[in-house]
Amino acid sequence: MELTDNGIRNSSIDLLESAYRRMSWRLIPFLFLCYILAYFARINVSFAKLQMLTDLNISETAYGLGAGIFFIGYVVFAVPSNLILERVGPRRWIGTLMVTWGLLTVAMMLTSDVSSFYVFRFLIGVAEAGFFPGVIYFFTRWFPSERRGRVIAMFMAAAPLSSVIGGPISGWVMQAMTWGAMGLSNWQWLFVIYGVPTVAVGLMVKHCLPNSFEEATFLSSTQKQLVRQALQRDLAKNVPAPRAGHSRLAFLRSPVVWYFSMVYFFIEMGEYALGFWMPTIIQNSGFSDLRSIGLLSAVPYLVASIVMIVVGRSSDLRRERRLHLAISLLIGMAGLIIAARFAHHGAVAMVGLTLATCGVMAAFPVFWSVPTTLLGASAAAGVALINSIGNLAGLVSPWLVGWTVDLTHSTDLALYIVAACAFLGAMLFAFAPSTFNKG
Repeated sequence: MELTDNGIRNSSIDLLESAYRRMSWRLIPFLFLCYILAYFARINVSFAKLQMLTDLNISETAYGLGAGIFFIGYVVFAVPSNLILERVGPRRWIGTLMVTWGLLTVAMMLTSDVSSFYVFRFLIGVAEAGFFPGVIYFFTRWFPSERRGRVIAMFMAAAPLSSVIGGPISGWVMQAMTWGAMGLSNWQWLFVIYGVPTVAVGLMVKHCLPNSFEEATFLSSTQKQLVRQALQRDLAKNVPAPRAGHSRLAFLRSPVVWYFSMVYFFIEMGEYALGFWMPTIIQNSGFSDLRSIGLLSAVPYLVASIVMIVVGRSSDLRRERRLHLAISLLIGMAGLIIAARFAHHGAVAMVGLTLATCGVMAAFPVFWSVPTTLLGASAAAGVALINSIGNLAGLVSPWLVGWTVDLTHSTDLALYIVAACAFLGAMLFAFAPSTFNKG
């Protein structure tokens, strides 16, 4: 029986859909696990601080600065790290990064004063710098832009789910080991428990992660050809051809990079205010039991992990980015205001924190769908620079909250400032030049 052109086309579409499903199932669960461990390394101090500050006589401001110093190393080394990944391949580089930051996380148990706290946080930031932008760049070499929102959403759901898992575990460790075990304080055990699995998974990367779809043994040669053609069409449609004299540093002159870096900074202000201070905000709203704080801190992130996947899928299906991100951030802004206004009303504060977390987290997959589509040959360095500059919020936000807590003995003022940042991010993205909103 002779296949019609339409029949051949339908067969190709089915094969391509099958390839995308296989790629998603083989890549995302493992990278999801890696990102959970990365997020643990980033924010585990938010629970450790509940006892560590007293043991080491560290002020709230010093804690906020130490939490944020992570991002100095993160910002400085993200672009070089991503360029190394592009050269040596993700299989080798991501595994190396994970083993390094896992060992440094374990070493955090040796923290003895403010200076050592700052040093360890800086080094962990250096080690983790290339992971997230590396994975985002990695996805651009597997999935076209119209699929990237849902893929990034499924990957980034690890961030809120890490708190769903890590919150109760952290609360249990901090409560159960109050009196110490094997000579270690509860906060020291927290770093050991989070660091060791990271090293183990890092050693597995080279066996679980192909460098590209061309190396994927789970795709047929026909599927690889279809994926290659889809990526070439996507690149030709969305990215201008490079001008003569195009260099590897061209991303530094790209208005896309600098504009979206500013938007990303405002989004990250909300994420890190919540990530580093959620347990403290819950404690201040009237909950004192550490296990309860751990469990309650998981609720906003559990809801957010579902919301961000739904929003990412909706944004892809409708091929619309502006309103999806702007509405998400405005909801986050409203949640932050509620959490500040009703800071001492436990149930209402939890509703505010949940809305804030959902709004901020849902913005991420929508955001990353746009610059990854526009940057083309500069994607590796451009994504890393946007991520680096945006993550300066990780330095500013924790310090800002810590400073306002020391100044006013309340997190309210800081939450209002962060809410204003969410509003600015929403407006910048919603009214970005039309050429910046493809994808």
